[in-house]
Amino acid sequence: MNRFLQTLREQRHDDHRYYHQSRINQSLHFVSAISFLVAYGLLFVDPAWAAVVGWCVSMTTRQAGHFFFEPRGFDHLNQVTDAYKEAVKVGYNLQRKVVLLSIWLAVPALLWLAPALGGLIEPATDLAGFVHDVGMAWLALGVAGLVFRVTQLWLRDGAVPALAWMAKILTDPVHDIVLYHKAPLALLRGELIDPMQHLRKR
Repeated sequence: MNRFLQTLREQRHDDHRYYHQSRINQSLHFVSAISFLVAYGLLFVDPAWAAVVGWCVSMTTRQAGHFFFEPRGFDHLNQVTDAYKEAVKVGYNLQRKVVLLSIWLAVPALLWLAPALGGLIEPATDLAGFVHDVGMAWLALGVAGLVFRVTQLWLRDGAVPALAWMAKILTDPVHDIVLYHKAPLALLRGELIDPMQHLRKR
C-alpha cells in the first residue's frame, strides 16, 4: 500500500509539473473537473448522458488545454525536452490522444451509417435514440481506453504503476479542483504561465 500511494503521488507530481504549466490549461482542467463530477453523478441516472457530458464537455475542455495552450519545446523549469516528456508520459501522450479522439469522433459517423451495428443493437428511430446509442458507445470507449492503457502499463511496468495510474485518472476531477481552483483568478491577473514557485523550492 505504501508503494502504491508513493507511486500515485509521483505520478500526480510529474503530471502537474510536466503537463500543466499553462494557466489557461489549468483553468480548462478546473472546468473539466467540475463537469466530470457531474458526469460521475449522471452515471447513476443516465449512463448515456454521462458519457455525452464526459466526452463533449469534460474531455474537450481538458484536451484543448493540452493541445492548444500548454507550452511546447524545451521545458526550462524541469530541464527536459518536449520529446522527453512525451516519451515518459504515463497515460495518454499527445499521439495516443489523437488516436483516441479520432475514434471518439468516428463513433457518431459509424452509428449514422450503420444504426444497428450489423445487428448488434436495436437501431435508433429518432434523435433521442441516436444520442443514447452514441452516448453508450462513448461510455464503452471510455472504459475500453482506460482498461487498454492499464493493461499496457501492467505488462510494461507491473501492477502497482498501472493501478496507481487508474486511481489517478478516476480521482483526477477531485484532485484538479483542489489543485487548479485558483487558476482562473491568476489568469484574470494576466498570468499565462504558472511560476510554480512551490516546485522551485523543492
